[in-house]
Amino acid sequence: MKKIFLFLLLLFPFSTKAISANSYIVMDQDSGRVLEGSQIEKESLIASISKIMTCIVALEYGDIESTVSVDNTILKAYGSGVYIQVGEELTLDDLLYGLMLRSGNDAALMIAKHVAGDVSSFVYLMNEKALAIGMEHTHFVNPSGLEENDGSANTSTVYDMALLTRYAMQNENYRRIVGTENITVKSSYKTYVWTNKNRLLTSYSPCTGGKTGFTQKARRTLVTTASQDDMSIIVVTFNDGNDFADHKSLYEKYFFSYKRKLVLDKNEDYGEQVYLKSDYYLLSKEDDVVTTKIEMDEIKNQADGEIVGKIKVYLNGEEIGYRYLFYERPSVTKDKSFLSKLLDNVLFWR
Repeated sequence: MKKIFLFLLLLFPFSTKAISANSYIVMDQDSGRVLEGSQIEKESLIASISKIMTCIVALEYGDIESTVSVDNTILKAYGSGVYIQVGEELTLDDLLYGLMLRSGNDAALMIAKHVAGDVSSFVYLMNEKALAIGMEHTHFVNPSGLEENDGSANTSTVYDMALLTRYAMQNENYRRIVGTENITVKSSYKTYVWTNKNRLLTSYSPCTGGKTGFTQKARRTLVTTASQDDMSIIVVTFNDGNDFADHKSLYEKYFFSYKRKLVLDKNEDYGEQVYLKSDYYLLSKEDDVVTTKIEMDEIKNQADGEIVGKIKVYLNGEEIGYRYLFYERPSVTKDKSFLSKLLDNVLFWR
């Protein structure tokens, strides 16, 4: 029996070690379902992974091709930087590479000033976006993630940061920036060569992006994303001294034992004049039991496109998601008589 067990370990060598983070989460990027985690709603300091929000707000409110003229705003920056200089000019897109690849705090301040007019107005946009995404336990005080002199700091949860990352990964420019291993940028003053601090991006091929973070108070924070076999997963860890190894271990665990399955197909027939707008995919293990249940309202004088029910999805008896059913009003066009069809054909060929 021991020989068989040893053989299985050699055949399927995936890690089962414990995660060393104070809090962590594994989320299915497609559905937003939490696959695993610990203390996922514990509010903590988040350090430079704050820059994920800085980046997405800049992409949504700014023009990436616009020219940024560096001013005295950067003189307030300290900690990690890309060392841009007052009077220097470069594009917003270039600064976003400096922000996300090198975690430049000077870049963060200059991006905020350029996009919103001043840093405080930009922070307001960050908090508004957090509320819109559903980040209920997050608060930003600056675009960098550093603790302020008065003790205030950016705080969030691993769940909220996974929500933010899931949202950001829908943006093509965000995916391009965080998925870049290294880049050469030319400004009006000099040429920069920046390498991504996210070591998982260069050492683990399924990794598609992410952001590192560190301060003495927050310790190591890390957000990464990875995709393999049509599965896309987000991992977030707070206060984890072994974060890169832990992220890789979690990805290997889920990519090895889970599959992406189509549970609800929008092209299926769900009843007369009823339809789904989108498919429902689920990450699950081979022996998981997936069931569905349709709940319908009475169809009576509904408008076209109105919700008339939902299909709930259950995994091993537990409800994990749903898709709404929509009403499609039937065509009021009456069948044409034989004579009418004949006249249509005659007129068509004239």
